[in-house]
Amino acid sequence: MKLYFTRHGESEANTRRIISNRNLPHPLTRNGRQQVEALAKKMAGRSITRIYASPIPRAKETAEILSAALKVPVECADALREPDCGVLEGRGDEEAWAEHNYWKEAWLKGCQLEHGPQGGETCQEVRKRLADFIEKLIAGYGETDYEFLLVTHGALILFGLPEVLTGMDQRTILDHGLEHTAYLESELQDGKLTSLGWHRSGIALKGE
Repeated sequence: MKLYFTRHGESEANTRRIISNRNLPHPLTRNGRQQVEALAKKMAGRSITRIYASPIPRAKETAEILSAALKVPVECADALREPDCGVLEGRGDEEAWAEHNYWKEAWLKGCQLEHGPQGGETCQEVRKRLADFIEKLIAGYGETDYEFLLVTHGALILFGLPEVLTGMDQRTILDHGLEHTAYLESELQDGKLTSLGWHRSGIALKGE
């Protein structure tokens, strides 16, 4: 089994700097759609069986574009959504971003992992839901040659992947994996999900 993890294309939430990790109407930008189209061309030679996508609009739209291009079905997976930011959702003011960055930096340092923004998720909750989802995929398809494309978000990649990928750490992800539509190729080897390397999107990012 192979899994490809990718971040959605650039969205209006990125260019407008809005914390939008629920079902807010922030679609992909024109640049974001071009990023996804470029990714679809890169994935065209892969034997993708199914696309799993976060239900958040920007990820869902990304998956739908990929699905149409690759002619494979899409299934929404709540486990792949961005960490919920509670009272910070829908905000773009300096105070909201300061608190958002506080939690990001704390989690990167391994601090306050059992805590998060008021009304939002903790780092441990985010990690657990991704780990549970990956475990189910391994249980169901680990001994097959199926290949799945997982469309998710930067924060889930940053805080979740080190928990499910052998040899992966946050520094590597920060250096290679947070560009929109960059993707990580991984494969189940000896019962462990192992990274096979990062791939850039090929489209320059114009927003955040």
